[in-house]
Amino acid sequence: MAGTDTEPPGLDLARFGEYFDGVRPGAITGPLRASLIAGGKSNLTYEVTDGTSTWIVRRPPLGHVLATAHDMGREYRVITALWPTDVPVPKTYAHCEDPDVIGAPFYVMSKVEGTPYRYATELAPLGSERVHAISLRMIDTLATLHDVDPHAVGLGDFGRPEGFLARQVRRWKKQLDASYVRDLPGAERLHDALAASVPAESAPGIVHGDFRLDNLLVENDEVTAVLDWEMATLGDPLTDIALLLVYQRMAELDAGDAVADVATAPGFADADEMLARYATHSGRDLSAMGFYLGLAYFKLAVILEGIHYRYTHGQTVGEGFDTVGDLVVPLIDAGMAALKE
Repeated sequence: MAGTDTEPPGLDLARFGEYFDGVRPGAITGPLRASLIAGGKSNLTYEVTDGTSTWIVRRPPLGHVLATAHDMGREYRVITALWPTDVPVPKTYAHCEDPDVIGAPFYVMSKVEGTPYRYATELAPLGSERVHAISLRMIDTLATLHDVDPHAVGLGDFGRPEGFLARQVRRWKKQLDASYVRDLPGAERLHDALAASVPAESAPGIVHGDFRLDNLLVENDEVTAVLDWEMATLGDPLTDIALLLVYQRMAELDAGDAVADVATAPGFADADEMLARYATHSGRDLSAMGFYLGLAYFKLAVILEGIHYRYTHGQTVGEGFDTVGDLVVPLIDAGMAALKE
């Protein structure tokens, strides 16, 4: 994307400064500079500074997007609600719904120090003891999130937890059908098995929707912030821990840059230890974890099949997409195996 250090793509600093000075008078004390620190098909994240203070600005991707897929108000609301709790999140300052200010709705939050570890090569130099401690603190943070009473923080209407699991099974089957490019009989069998074995749901809570180490900031081996709340909702929290474990198992596949491999760093806690830690801290019954793992495998298989669909239709940009489709069948097979465990 085009742009400069002082005027990155998608952020009109003059318009932003005028708006932010209006809602936070006196906060800006000098000329603004900004840099794009995360961008692509997900939401864009900028670091904005006046030389004294620094803020983080989040907005949807450039171009036409579905509002429901990049709802700035939804992210802003959940982060703001969680600020008084023990869940580490940035402090929020403003939410602008007017797309005329910078070209899209956006919100502003504090900058939090920390590293979003994605690859084992980044984490391994810390040593196995520190890696082990970080991985367990990640689980503790997830259990802390799931312990929050949504009604107590004003999020009682943030989603529809009743029937959440059955809707998830239907949703991802619909997504799979929309990305049809080849026969995947295993996917049909996995879907049918999931639909026939939906368990009684765990007590509802706030679901992050994409909880993993590279969506957290870590500083001095402590989790300083949970980021990327664009998929958050109310539902069955066990879907979060299952998806986290499946991400870790994907790291064992030859996935290239398609998935973070941080879980392969020496000292990183294995699935059994993480489940035991989570069960202890959350007090939740994990006896139906096979279903949740099967659903997580199905979800990721569908997501990757969607990427494969776009690749075969010439709709992807960059390298590494040619092998994504190879991961789909192994994920489906792993989902069936998880259901049988």
